[in-house]
Amino acid sequence: MNIDPRWAGTDEVGRGCLAGPVVAAAVVFRREPNDIAQYRDSKKLSAARRQQIAASIVRNEQIEWAIAWRDPEAIDATNILRASLAAMADAVARLSPPPDGVYVDGHQMIPTSLPQQTVIGGDDRVPQIAAASILAKVFRDRWMAALASTCPGYGWERNAGYGTPEHMEALARLGPTPHHRKSFAPVRQMRLF
Repeated sequence: MNIDPRWAGTDEVGRGCLAGPVVAAAVVFRREPNDIAQYRDSKKLSAARRQQIAASIVRNEQIEWAIAWRDPEAIDATNILRASLAAMADAVARLSPPPDGVYVDGHQMIPTSLPQQTVIGGDDRVPQIAAASILAKVFRDRWMAALASTCPGYGWERNAGYGTPEHMEALARLGPTPHHRKSFAPVRQMRLF
C-alpha cells in the first residue's frame, strides 16, 4: 500500500467501553518522522511506551494532530458506530491546514467531504493511523483515570471503563453513574434510571 504523507490518519478508542467517551484522534505528517517505525497499533504497546510516543507526537512541530470525542449522552442518542465516526470526522476537521485526504481505520467511511480510504488493520499498516491510535488511547486513559477519582470503586484507572470483572461487580454493587452508557446492555439491565 502506498501511503501519502499529506493524508491524515484517524482512529478511535473506547467503542466497547461501558463508561466514558469514545475518543478519536487525527494525525498528519508535514514531513515523515525519522522514528516512523515506532508508530504501530496502540494495543501492542505498553502504557509507558504509548505515553512516550504520544509526548513525542505532541512535541513534534512536523506533526499536526487533533483530538475529538463523543460523551455517553451522544453515544446513547445515536449509537456507538455513529458516535465514533462523528468523533473521527471532528478530529480530522480540527486539523489546520486540512489534509489532502484521510486514511480511516476500519471499513466505515467518516462524514467528511475529503477524499478518504478505509484501511482494515490500519493501525498496523498506516503510520498516521497508528499515531492517531496512540494519541487517542493515551488521552482517553488519562480521562478515565481522572473520572475514577470522582467515581471511585469502578476501577476506571485500571480498566478505562471496559466491562472487566472488577467493573461489572462494581456496576452491580454501586449502580451506574452519569458517565455510563445507558444504551449498552450491561448498564441498561441495571434498570436504575
